[in-house]
Amino acid sequence: MKSRGTFLRIAGAALAAGALTCVAMVGMPQDGGTESLAAQPIADEGPGYAVEDFSYPNADRILAEKKIKLKSGNGHILLAECNGAPELMEIFPLKNEKVCFRVTGDKGYLSLEIPSVFGVKGNSYEAQVAMSTGSEHKTFNVDKNAWTAVGETADEQGRDFMLLEIRTSK
Repeated sequence: MKSRGTFLRIAGAALAAGALTCVAMVGMPQDGGTESLAAQPIADEGPGYAVEDFSYPNADRILAEKKIKLKSGNGHILLAECNGAPELMEIFPLKNEKVCFRVTGDKGYLSLEIPSVFGVKGNSYEAQVAMSTGSEHKTFNVDKNAWTAVGETADEQGRDFMLLEIRTSK
């Protein structure tokens, strides 16, 4: 009996292999060439590639409505409603209303442009802001959970500074 079971397994495997060969042969070109086996495009143009450029979502609408130019970031510093919540970072420009950001994750980065910034209220994260006036660039460390003078209020000459970057870490 043992040899009969082995014979049936071998015969079954041979039949399956033969069936696969038959199916493969039916799909072969009759002239023996492989020209028709090459992959053919289904449509004239395939879908585009998804490439993350880290652009800030809805930046054009935010610029039009709030006069804040949000360029790009890693998604861990997000514009938020200023509601007094202690976890928000608050930015104070001279020529605009206070701007707030919610910070998440271990490290955050945001490239932006807010003119005439003079103060920042930090949250529980370590934070630095990069600013410029004319061709001069300065970086200010932001105190945790406290107000920090930056830009015009921290400058001996009282010059107007634009906020360019926010970097945070836990």
